[in-house]
Amino acid sequence: MKERSFFDTNVLIYTDDAAYPDKQARALELLEEGWIGGRAVLSTQVLQEYFAAATRKLGVPVEIARRKVELLSRLDTASILPEDVLHAIDLHRIHSFSFWDALIIQMAQKTACRILYSEDLQHNRQVGDVTIVNPFL
Repeated sequence: MKERSFFDTNVLIYTDDAAYPDKQARALELLEEGWIGGRAVLSTQVLQEYFAAATRKLGVPVEIARRKVELLSRLDTASILPEDVLHAIDLHRIHSFSFWDALIIQMAQKTACRILYSEDLQHNRQVGDVTIVNPFL
């Protein structure tokens, strides 16, 4: 990872999901590269979604998920502002992304990331200066 890269929630979830060992290993590798290189970027939305999915879907104990959110928040983490919501609505309207995906894309654009790691969006799709990359293909 040589460029600033935004991490979608699903990548973080795989770091805890032993049911998919290949995806878990890849997610951990990407996160480590981003952490060491100082290029990994998140948003408050991603932290919230991670906590909710990790505890609800994977059964990660609340205390462990909270600690992980605390650690992840040491990465470059952008807070969502009202104008970000408005830009996301425009992306939703223009490109037909779900609102929540549009908000992820908006935050990747706002934080000057060139890559958005996500399993949920179209691989290699370009939105502005952001390229969506499915790291699990």
